[in-house]
Amino acid sequence: MQKKIIICLVGILLLFFTSAIVTQAAPVVPATRIKDIAKVQGVRSNQLIGYGLVVGLAGTGDSDDALFTIQSIANMLQNFGVVVDPKRLEVKNVAAVIVTAQLPPFVKPGDTIDITVSSLGDAKSLQGGTLLQTPLQGADGQVYAVAQGALSVGGYAAGTRGAGQQKNIPTVGLIPNGAIVERSVPMEFRNNDGTITLALSQPDFTTANRITEAIAGRFGDIAIANDPGTVTVYVPSYYRRDIVGFIAAIEELPVIPDAIAKVVINERTGTVVMGTNVTISEVAVAHGGLTVKIESTTEVSQPPPFSRGSTVVTEQRTVTVEETEGNIVALPGSASVGDVVNALNAVGATPRDIIAILQAIKAAGALNAELQII
Repeated sequence: MQKKIIICLVGILLLFFTSAIVTQAAPVVPATRIKDIAKVQGVRSNQLIGYGLVVGLAGTGDSDDALFTIQSIANMLQNFGVVVDPKRLEVKNVAAVIVTAQLPPFVKPGDTIDITVSSLGDAKSLQGGTLLQTPLQGADGQVYAVAQGALSVGGYAAGTRGAGQQKNIPTVGLIPNGAIVERSVPMEFRNNDGTITLALSQPDFTTANRITEAIAGRFGDIAIANDPGTVTVYVPSYYRRDIVGFIAAIEELPVIPDAIAKVVINERTGTVVMGTNVTISEVAVAHGGLTVKIESTTEVSQPPPFSRGSTVVTEQRTVTVEETEGNIVALPGSASVGDVVNALNAVGATPRDIIAILQAIKAAGALNAELQII
């Protein structure tokens, strides 16, 4: 009788594959648009950051230990012609914050963008606060937007001495359309030699080659793959004055993207995701388990009447070991994802078992895919 292998349970959930239907035909991979797997190089967003003050808090602002908040209030009041002694300021209704935003490409002055406001000091909550006018700078130190408005906080914090309750993070808030763009960033997406460059989101030799083939089928031999991550496209003469229309036509071309066979495992959440190209070589998997049950019973011993003895309570433990019958299943070579899952289900493996089984198959050199643990 073959020795049973006890496989430790380390996971919680297997996505999508418990109801997989296995057929002999190769899976059909749907085509996707070029715009969904690549972007025009030079078209990008920019990060903005600023320092400001949130006022109107109901006693949940920074404490007197936040000296930078006190100094900021004094400087602000001085700009309005009010001179105060910073030592006499109380800042419990004010909080110093950092304001961040993403400046999308091609936005113009006057457009609005969303902003995120995060507490910088020891404020308990920003709920009900209003952000004062805050300039937002780019990496070059230039002001590209100005933010101001009432915060929307998706949480709360409340309590008294010794008891309290908090939901989500009340020290971070959002202001939809809270910043007005003051300066636009020029985008150069056409190269000096009359070409454009497509940057793949997931660099791959096969995908880059398929993009060039799709463009050649529509416009002729005008594209060349420089490397797995970029494709250079020469703009035809009849599109020189309509570069936007040319890019739009390229983005709508269908392409079947390719990717390496990979199995991704998240041991913290127990998630396993396997691609359609994952196969295994011939291997045998055995699965079994032991169930140990410990039961405790309480017995009371009474002394004889009129004796000097005392009542004694004793605890009796019973240990029972049950061994489930082991199963061994041979997985054929070049099995697909569905074959693997169905075979593991035949072994009796639960989704929590499959993580450890896949790791063991990889260790045995039978998993023809990259195993990535995140």
